[in-house]
Amino acid sequence: MDNLLFQKFNEFNHDDPFFDSLKNDYIDFSHWLNRKSLSGDSAYVLYEESGCIEGFMYLKDHDDGEDISPKLPDGNLLKIGTFKFCSKQTLRGQRFLKKAFDRAISTKADYIYFTVFEKHSSLINLFQTYGFYKHGEKQTINGIEYVYLRNLKNINGDILLDYPFIMTKNANKYLLSIYPEYHTKLFPDSKLITDSPDIVQDVSHTNSIHKIYICGMRQVADLKRGDLLVIYRTGDGKGPAYYRAVATSIVVIESVTHISQFYSEDDFINRCRKFSIFNESELKGFYRKKNLPFVLRFTYNLALSKRLTRAK
Repeated sequence: MDNLLFQKFNEFNHDDPFFDSLKNDYIDFSHWLNRKSLSGDSAYVLYEESGCIEGFMYLKDHDDGEDISPKLPDGNLLKIGTFKFCSKQTLRGQRFLKKAFDRAISTKADYIYFTVFEKHSSLINLFQTYGFYKHGEKQTINGIEYVYLRNLKNINGDILLDYPFIMTKNANKYLLSIYPEYHTKLFPDSKLITDSPDIVQDVSHTNSIHKIYICGMRQVADLKRGDLLVIYRTGDGKGPAYYRAVATSIVVIESVTHISQFYSEDDFINRCRKFSIFNESELKGFYRKKNLPFVLRFTYNLALSKRLTRAK
């Protein structure tokens, strides 16, 4: 079941052990939770099957970035106010970060920023991968926090540093089809209203910004880094595909690799497992049979707000 929920502060348990480390780092954290409850604010909360909290992210629109040195640039600011997740090697951080980018674009933010203690190096590395850089520092009652900023107005010409923006100029555009039983597992934010709510799970291939698609279509050998793909969910057999097959998402090619280019079976599995919907046993079968020799890696950039059917 999709256990990442957008909840009001008064709807989740403030005494969950998940918050203990935040209460240790921030003297007034408990008071902050209570204030947000009274103001009716909401946050993204990730639950494990037992109901315990395992991830949390609060976003603040149009923040002023006060008490930061040097001063943040003028413009609309989105602040990632509080962000923590328990890592279980399922790429949860990428799923949260994609939510932050989606919010920034929908609110027309010019910048996204967050503050972080130096000790959280893995979190810093995650943000730097997607274009955040150290802007300055903030002196607080809890100590010095680093300030990392992403300028959404700057285009670097790099797939990751510019994510989730897509460069349409000089890019080839293609359709890529995917069967319904695989579609929502790989593209959770592109889920259709007809899909079961139990499809989206807390697993790597669902959470990740990066996706692996394995196929036998020879035409994909012509794809180049930076090419754009429109993901086309094929018909589901419940009616004419003319009306039920839909375009749902836009992704950007990172690489196309022939199966013969992997060093070994282990190399193939290690590079595909986290980002593919297939399990280790299925991947071993693909490597040994060589009947699906093309491995596409791409970034999941955009879930279309309007799903175009084949009829349209």
